[in-house]
Amino acid sequence: MTVAQMQDLRAKMRDVGGSVRVAKNKLAKIALQGKPCESIADYLTGMTVISYSEDPVAAAKVVDAYAKTNDKLVILGGAMGDSALDPAGVKAVAQLPSREELIAQVVSCIGAPASNIAGAIGAPASNIASILSTIEEKAA
Repeated sequence: MTVAQMQDLRAKMRDVGGSVRVAKNKLAKIALQGKPCESIADYLTGMTVISYSEDPVAAAKVVDAYAKTNDKLVILGGAMGDSALDPAGVKAVAQLPSREELIAQVVSCIGAPASNIAGAIGAPASNIASILSTIEEKAA
């Protein structure tokens, strides 16, 4: 990848709170020893770029989207906790909703019962008002 492409990838990853690093394979393998995701050391061959973020879905989304537009970026695998992921696993994670999307869904579920109750309480009054209005129109 060119320097401009790497800067573009880094900028996109920064936007979601992640980071991208070019890894020295030997040092990365040493750093992975004894860690829960040590099994991804097998993926560290050739020129390696490691991307990561607080939200594991965000990093997968950015890398998957970028790999679709740049054929020089090939997803070899990844890790989520102590599970090693193959390329299909990384793409599956990229399809999951991000942390922000999940929070929005939970908040909407919490707020929905309250709005339903308010609607149910207000409905009889509006129904009565509409009936009275219809009776008044017929009487006139």
